[in-house]
Amino acid sequence: MSEAHHIPEGALAGFKVLDLSRILAGPWCGMLLGDMGAEVVKVESPTSGDDTRAWGPPFLEGESSYYLGCNRNKRGITIDFSQAEGKALLAKLIPHFDVVLENFKNGTLEKWGFDQAWFKEHAPKVVRCSITGYGTQGPLSHLPGYDFILQAESGLMSICGEEDGVPSKYGVAIVDLATGMMAANVIQGALLARYRTGLGQHVEVALYDTSIALLANVGSSHLATGKEARRFGNGHPTIVPYTTFDAADKMIALAIGNDGQFAKLAEILGHPEWPKNEKFRTNTARIANRIEVDGMVAVELKKIQSTDLIPLLRKNGIPVGPVNTVAEALATEHTLARQMIVKAQHPSIGELKGLGTPLKMHETPTSLRYPPPRLGEHTQEVLSEYLDQQAIAELMSKKVIA
Repeated sequence: MSEAHHIPEGALAGFKVLDLSRILAGPWCGMLLGDMGAEVVKVESPTSGDDTRAWGPPFLEGESSYYLGCNRNKRGITIDFSQAEGKALLAKLIPHFDVVLENFKNGTLEKWGFDQAWFKEHAPKVVRCSITGYGTQGPLSHLPGYDFILQAESGLMSICGEEDGVPSKYGVAIVDLATGMMAANVIQGALLARYRTGLGQHVEVALYDTSIALLANVGSSHLATGKEARRFGNGHPTIVPYTTFDAADKMIALAIGNDGQFAKLAEILGHPEWPKNEKFRTNTARIANRIEVDGMVAVELKKIQSTDLIPLLRKNGIPVGPVNTVAEALATEHTLARQMIVKAQHPSIGELKGLGTPLKMHETPTSLRYPPPRLGEHTQEVLSEYLDQQAIAELMSKKVIA
C-alpha cells in the first residue's frame, strides 16, 4: 500500500463508518473498509479500550501486536456509554455516518434506546451492521460468541487434525476473520442497495452462521450422502494424492488436481506405469487406495531435494509448494513483491511493520493512511467536527470522553 497523497481516492472514499466493535471480527471488518478508503472512527471505553489492547505479549511500547494487527486506517475516540451523556453523544454522532458497526451483546443498543424505530426516525440512511455470536434468533441467540467455541461447535474442529488424532482448531481465529470479511461484504451490499432505495437497513452477521458456512464442500458432501465427515490430516477428502510429503530436506505440499497431473507426476518420478494401473488411473480409484498411493509417492519424493523438486514440478504444471514457517513465508520475495508487508509511522512506536491487504484495486487502490490509534488519540479532533469546544470541554470534565 502506498501513502495516500501518491494515489487516487479509495473505492469507499467519502463513506463514514462508526466502529463500535472490539476484539477481532468487527475491528477486522472496519479495517477492511478503511483499507478501501472509508473514514473509520473507532469508539472505545475511556478506561480500558478494546479488550485486545491487553492481549499480549508481545507488546510494542505498550500496544499489543494483536490490537495493532486489526485496527489500522482508523481514527480513535473514547466515549463512556455507561453515562447518559455518552449515549446522548452517540445519538448525535450516528446520523452523520453511513455505517454503524457493532458487536455488542444482543439487545444492548436497543436497551440504550437505539432500536430500529429510532434508526428509521433519526438515521434512516444509516446501515447498521450487527456482528453477533449466534444471531438474533434461535435457542442459542442469548450466548456470546467465541471463535474457539464456534470452531468446536460447528464441526470445523472435527475435520481438522490427524486422522487418528484429536479434533484440532485452526492456527488463527478463522471464524472471527471470516465473519469480519462477511460483514464487510454485506455492508457494501447494503450501501449499494441504498442507491436504489434511498434507505439504510439493519444487516446481521453471526459467528455461528459463518462457521457453518465454512464447512463448504465438506458440509455439502454430508448433506448429499448422509455420511459423517472425518479428518484426513493434511489430506483431502475427495482428491488423492493431495497432502504433505517429506522431500529430502523439508516438507512440501503437493496438490494433484486431476488424472493428467497424476500421470505427469508419475513420469517425473520415474514410474510411468502408475497411471496404467486400474488402482491408480483415476482419482476415484486413488481415493479407494489412498494409503497405497500416498505411500508410493512419499518414497520417491523423499529422494529429491525440495529446491530441485519444486521448480521441476511447477515447470510441469503440478501444484506444489514448500511448507514454510511464518518467518519464512513473510520473508519470501513474492510476499514483498505483493506488498504484503507494509510500514507505517506510529506516534509512540516509530516505524511499525504490519501485514498488507489482499485487496488489490487498480483504479481505486487501497492505502495505508493511519496507523492503529492509541486509546482516545483522536477524540478531540473527531468530535470537533460535530460539537463546539465548550461541549467537548464539558464532556471531558465529566469523563464521558477522554
